[in-house]
Amino acid sequence: MSMTSPTSDPKTERHWYALYTRPRFEKKVDEELKQKGLESLLPLRSVIRFWSDRKKKIAEPLFPSYVFVHANSKERYQSTQTDGVVRMVSFSGQPARIPEEQIQSIRRILEHGYDPEPHQYLNAGDEVEVTVGPLQGTKGYLLEQRGSSRLVISIDAIRQSVAIEVERGQIRKIGSGGDKKTKGNNFKYRLALL
Repeated sequence: MSMTSPTSDPKTERHWYALYTRPRFEKKVDEELKQKGLESLLPLRSVIRFWSDRKKKIAEPLFPSYVFVHANSKERYQSTQTDGVVRMVSFSGQPARIPEEQIQSIRRILEHGYDPEPHQYLNAGDEVEVTVGPLQGTKGYLLEQRGSSRLVISIDAIRQSVAIEVERGQIRKIGSGGDKKTKGNNFKYRLALL
């Protein structure tokens, strides 16, 4: 008699995926996914916007036009049938899974009061790991320019990244990705979640 675990069934196993939305539909999509009973994540950041007569602090998506959903195969289909969803991010016709560690790193950054900012997706550099503090164990790549150290966490599936300030003494090098020199003494190191 063979016993199989229900979690080993690929049809019921949940993974994180990215949904590409219409511009400025992220909050509506996130709300509707939650109403459908699906687990979703819409990372937000606070920004100050200026109008001719006032300024206002608003919450805007950290990754414009993207909402993350934790879903199995049936729920993936349900999520794409949500108003405002253009498509699920995929490669070679297959939905692109986002590693749990990348989602958890984004959550930890937001939960611990860091103020992330969108950052260009980087391709080369040294792998690092945070060694102290609430982000201890978070792995990524380092971007260092003009003496300011920034930790960049990248979501590879959507080719988007976020950056936060870190103290140089809080990280250690764990691998080499080929240092790339830029103008003068500026060095760029890739910092993406592993």
